[in-house]
Amino acid sequence: MRALVLLCCFVASLLLPGQTEVEDVSEEVPMRDRSHIEKTLMLNEDKPVDDYSVVLQRLRKIYHSSIKPLEQSYKYNELRQHEITDGEITSKPMVLFLGPWSVGKSTMINYLLGLENTRYQLYTGAEPTTSEFTVLMHGPKLKTIEGIVMAADSARSFSPLEKFGQNFLEKLIGIEVPHKLLERVTFVDTPGIIENRKQQERGYPFNDVCQWFIDRADLIFVVFDPTKLDVGLELEMLFRQLKGRESQIRIILNKADNLATQMLMRVYGALFWSLAPLINVTEPPRVYVSSFWPQDYKPDTYRDLFLKEEISLLEDLNQVIENRLENKIAFIRQHAIRVRIHALLVDRYLQTYKDKMTFFSDGELVFKDIVEDPDKFYIFKTILAKTNVSKFDLPNREAYKDFFGINPISSFKLLSQQCSYMGGCFLEKIERAITQELPSLLGSLGLGKNPSALNCDKTGCGETPKNRYKKH
Repeated sequence: MRALVLLCCFVASLLLPGQTEVEDVSEEVPMRDRSHIEKTLMLNEDKPVDDYSVVLQRLRKIYHSSIKPLEQSYKYNELRQHEITDGEITSKPMVLFLGPWSVGKSTMINYLLGLENTRYQLYTGAEPTTSEFTVLMHGPKLKTIEGIVMAADSARSFSPLEKFGQNFLEKLIGIEVPHKLLERVTFVDTPGIIENRKQQERGYPFNDVCQWFIDRADLIFVVFDPTKLDVGLELEMLFRQLKGRESQIRIILNKADNLATQMLMRVYGALFWSLAPLINVTEPPRVYVSSFWPQDYKPDTYRDLFLKEEISLLEDLNQVIENRLENKIAFIRQHAIRVRIHALLVDRYLQTYKDKMTFFSDGELVFKDIVEDPDKFYIFKTILAKTNVSKFDLPNREAYKDFFGINPISSFKLLSQQCSYMGGCFLEKIERAITQELPSLLGSLGLGKNPSALNCDKTGCGETPKNRYKKH
């Protein structure tokens, strides 16, 4: 015991005068000015809040009356695994943070929201620290919501996550924070990609969960550390999942002030060289180079360049917030087009099956021949001849082998039989939504009309929800 006391006295004597605690040193670290964040995102401006609840309710009504009946009748969800809920229709824009471990995703969120050194901040460190999918939402006070509660709440847009199992729900957490930016957008922090770990070791389908968030994200930040740009199998799989979402991707080269200018230029080129095989598009995603954390830049850093890069990223984020309604309507219309194509394909498979069946035919063998070689029966070519169907929108032929393996062809009806005297025909209603109703709703926003002026008595859009969103 005496030896321990002497050792403690010796350690205390080594401390510099006034350096009794670690907090004293951290307080001397210069902090960066965050005024450009509030100015670019217009967080301090008090402007009247536009009421878009009528537009959202009208969009919800179009989906339920014109799209969902056909979607359910032909079991589209079992083909694409993408179920749209009311919470998703009325949800705020989602910003998704992806990338390897310890690249600064959580630190970047803390910096954008000003959460550092507060009880709200996300835990950060040099080691892999984020093992959960963390959803940051707005709330009147700080509140933590367990994943099982988020999945059980149908009013939220996360109820479909229940299908990934209990192990995943234990790795899902929601945090409500009273912050102005979160009134207009939702941030999702994800576990870092660890190349030497298989997704089976996580205990849940990690890639499938990532795909669920990718499909619903309005903006995707893929963050890299310039000191470790190794591209492995996990990262390659991630970029394969991002195919078709290139317009939403923004690549961030974080912690850029850790490198000298010449070395940073080499790393920038190496990043494009590494990602070129993974992003096969004519115009590559925008790359932002900066250091997204609250401490001041290191000496000999091009401060003006990094500041302009930050402002450009914030402008991209603000644009997504401004266009949230337009993006939501376009998303529902794209979903309706895919549902329509799927229904036309199932109808064509069924019609071909009925045409080939005879009294002495074996129905199972006849349909197996059709599914194995649909081109022999002109299944897809017939659909391409239909109006408003592009070959780039057609699903994979192989997907229908699995689809009809679960859903017998005899369980479906022809489109011509999906009509009623009062409700009309399913196909006509979804085509009217695609060509008339949704473009008209989108046009009412583009022409600067007041969305709240739409008459609920005529549209039947229902009660007005309490959620209100800003639009500057």
